[in-house]
Amino acid sequence: MNILPTEIPDVLIIEPRVFQDDRGFFLESYNGKAFVEKAGITEQFVQDNHSRSCQNVLRGLHYQIEQVQGKLVRAIMGTVFDVAVDIRKQSPTFGQWVSCLLSAENKRMLWVPAGFAHGFMVVSEVAEVLYKTTDYYAPQHERCILWNDPDLAIDWPITDEPILSPKDKAGKPFKSADLYP
Repeated sequence: MNILPTEIPDVLIIEPRVFQDDRGFFLESYNGKAFVEKAGITEQFVQDNHSRSCQNVLRGLHYQIEQVQGKLVRAIMGTVFDVAVDIRKQSPTFGQWVSCLLSAENKRMLWVPAGFAHGFMVVSEVAEVLYKTTDYYAPQHERCILWNDPDLAIDWPITDEPILSPKDKAGKPFKSADLYP
């Protein structure tokens, strides 16, 4: 496993070791011991989620204000532009964001710790995303920041109008969102 730092030290890009031959490939997508030793990720995962979306679907920027979730995100089909935004008021990187491309081809994963809003946009024809979470989904605590908030100025790879859910269309501006202390 190879750990790639990002501009926000708490967010990590993880490249699993891939064994590939003419039959296909094998990789270990999660090993608790290796994650602790190589990435310092000690959190336990309690829920796995799987989504399928078509091109230009944008999901996010989501987080839970209570039952805060860390997420380990990967694309198993297609490619997504994945984003993590630091919404921890006391953090030196508060209000900053990082992104990376996650794809079935590069097999990378993004570790998005608790205290971050998360979102992704599908840049391939279709994409399937799997992510592990460190706490359970709690709709009563879910919040959403506007994907195109001018204060965050996320450089989404937009070629057409993104496809949004009603919840994502109604996201709050960063300045008025419920954030972490």
